[in-house]
Amino acid sequence: MIRLLTLSTLLILANFCFAQQLKIVDSETNKPIENVYIFDSHNSILSDKSGTADIASFTHNGVIYFQHPSYENLELNYSVIQQLNFIIKLKSNIFPIQEVVVSANKWEQNIKEVPLKVHRIEKNEIVHSTSQTSADLLKSCNQVYIQKSQLGGGSPMIRGFAANRVLLVLDGVRLNNAIYRSGNLQNVINIDANSLESAEVILGPGSIIYGSDAIGGVMDFHTIKPLFSTSGKSNISFRYKNRYSSANNEIMNHISYNYGKEKLSLAGSITYSDFDDQKMGSHGPDDYLRKQYVIRENGEDKIIDNSDPEIQKQTGYNQFNLVQKLRYKASENTELQYGFHYTTSSDIPRYDRLIQYSGDNLKYAEWYYGPQELQMHSFQLALKKSTSIYDTFKVNTAYQNYKESRHDRKFESATQRNRSEKLHIYSVNADAEKKLSNATHLFWGSEITHNRLRSKGFSENIETGEKEEIASRYPDKSQHTSAAFYANLKHKLNSKWVLNGGLRYSHIWINSKLDNTFYDFPFSDLDLSTGALNGGIGLAYNSDSGWNLKVNASSGFRAPNIDDIGKVFDSEPGKVVVPNNDLKPEYIYSFDFNISRNFNQLFFIDFNTFYSFLDNAMIRGDYSFGGENTIIYDGVESEVQAIVNADNAKVWGANIQLIAKISQHLSATANWNYSNGEYKDGSSVRHIPPMFGSFKLDYKANHFNSGIELEYNGEISYKELAEVEKDKAYLYAKDQDGNPYSPDWFIVNWRNSYQLSKTFHLNFSIENVFDKRYRPYSSGIAGVGRNFIIGLSSSF
Repeated sequence: MIRLLTLSTLLILANFCFAQQLKIVDSETNKPIENVYIFDSHNSILSDKSGTADIASFTHNGVIYFQHPSYENLELNYSVIQQLNFIIKLKSNIFPIQEVVVSANKWEQNIKEVPLKVHRIEKNEIVHSTSQTSADLLKSCNQVYIQKSQLGGGSPMIRGFAANRVLLVLDGVRLNNAIYRSGNLQNVINIDANSLESAEVILGPGSIIYGSDAIGGVMDFHTIKPLFSTSGKSNISFRYKNRYSSANNEIMNHISYNYGKEKLSLAGSITYSDFDDQKMGSHGPDDYLRKQYVIRENGEDKIIDNSDPEIQKQTGYNQFNLVQKLRYKASENTELQYGFHYTTSSDIPRYDRLIQYSGDNLKYAEWYYGPQELQMHSFQLALKKSTSIYDTFKVNTAYQNYKESRHDRKFESATQRNRSEKLHIYSVNADAEKKLSNATHLFWGSEITHNRLRSKGFSENIETGEKEEIASRYPDKSQHTSAAFYANLKHKLNSKWVLNGGLRYSHIWINSKLDNTFYDFPFSDLDLSTGALNGGIGLAYNSDSGWNLKVNASSGFRAPNIDDIGKVFDSEPGKVVVPNNDLKPEYIYSFDFNISRNFNQLFFIDFNTFYSFLDNAMIRGDYSFGGENTIIYDGVESEVQAIVNADNAKVWGANIQLIAKISQHLSATANWNYSNGEYKDGSSVRHIPPMFGSFKLDYKANHFNSGIELEYNGEISYKELAEVEKDKAYLYAKDQDGNPYSPDWFIVNWRNSYQLSKTFHLNFSIENVFDKRYRPYSSGIAGVGRNFIIGLSSSF
């Protein structure tokens, strides 16, 4: 009898423990929901990819809350959860207000407690997105402006900063390297949008956590994570996605998979995209038309009249992306993960150079980037056992092998110039979290990076095959090293106020030797050793009535890299940039104010404004090289310029977001962005985009979603153009005085998706419904004309 009672008791306890595993699913599709934020007065947890979460530590006599940006909030007593057999069904929410963010300090926390302005792109948005690249995906968040010099590109602008003044992070590894330039930078396409689980955009300086380059903001991308089995059966999933876009004949195919056991899991993602020449719209400035292009026929260059000037000849390319990850649970408190990323492309035509004229003829017969290749290996160790200095500790080591090249040949010239760069990048990041008390959390960590650069140049006679060495773009065998330590403290002053503060010290070393074979440099060594101390403090306030207030003051910096101090290149026709050994870091001091309120899940308003002061700014300016103001570069006498600490700048702006729930199935969203900036002489800052915004109506019912979006860009007049942009008249339309300017424009997009079954999902969209001809500010390529997109995805 005693044995029977003991066995019964054990069975009851086992059933009780099992029941504490929650399962959270969509109320319509019964699909599991990942990243549901579950919390009570003392505990919090996120649901995993299978929609499960362990609430064993939660109170059994209180209320448990469920929050997810794509679903309606829910609160249930523990007793009710038991009655539901621990299966929770959430209703889809057309009023998506984000509650959780990961990247602000590299650890999960409620977005309302973060004093920075952060936008999170959720997995559901990514899975059903029609974005062709990661640049297009960033654009969809309506906080980032995208410039494109060619179809295979996309340079993000955040708050008037771009290129090496904004930071790219992939799975915790910084992608900004020693040759990221100050001009528009297209490297974000190395990241495959289809492989992403989520992405966060941090607006404003992120230097405390992320170090140099995070002046304008941080774009933090998270790719697929291998999932373990939690049911005793293997966790096997497979997803296939394809897409066709008519405006550039894009054909995209993507597969991803997961195979997980209890302690070992493997996940992967493979994507291949192929793009033909892109067609622009029919209604807009004739200045954007591609009227002529160059072909080589019978050993001669010929200028051909384009039979359809709306087709932007010589823009097509293709790209391949691969992600593989292996995750091992060594114990309850220890996890290991290996990640492999590989991306490569075909040659990518530099369209903005191919449309330049020299007199009556096109200037270049060829100008293209060679295959842009990135190979990254990362190894992460995560420890969750509490010690005196951490509760959770992560070490992420990574190696990147990065290759890029440039190739150009002028019209009717037999000489092709070729310059290539190879980088070996090593990094170690250590990040820790320590709960000092119920109210206080400490986040601390360190980072070391080392870049080794090989840079080569040669010319080739395409008729004879004869090759000759020419000056490389950068000093060959240069090295760039950085080391840093940071600490960030989050303290809950009371139930409404949260204080955040932090400091970071970074030090950078550069070592290069100049080659005097082609230039008579006045110095032979480029040695730089410089450090920077940055800090920030912020407050977040959350009222019971739904008001959320954030105030943040912070500093950031960008240290010179090899591109800044050692590059020799033609920045524009007739001008050449040369090395400068006297560069110093530039600093930014920024103030943010953000206020928002959610009115009973019926109306949401968010207002954010900022002011930044950039001191000791590194800009391209006139320079004297060995006492000379001009030098001969590639056979052309060119004015000498260099990157110099010659200026300061003020940048300010505001953003407003409004969301209204019109009915149970219909919502409206409006976004408006404005920024302005000027240097001390009153001239415009280069990467200030025009006023831009959007208005969108979304309809969601059962398995069907439909949205109509109006996307708007304001005008930048000739007077408001940055000086360096005025020198690129070929990129712009002409005003009534014949001067270059960026006209205002708007386009209408119509996007639809339908859940055919539990397995299949269909997307059908029309971009630029009215076939407008437009070109985003500073871009070399015009945007797509009327574009029909159809895609099918399936999950098993």
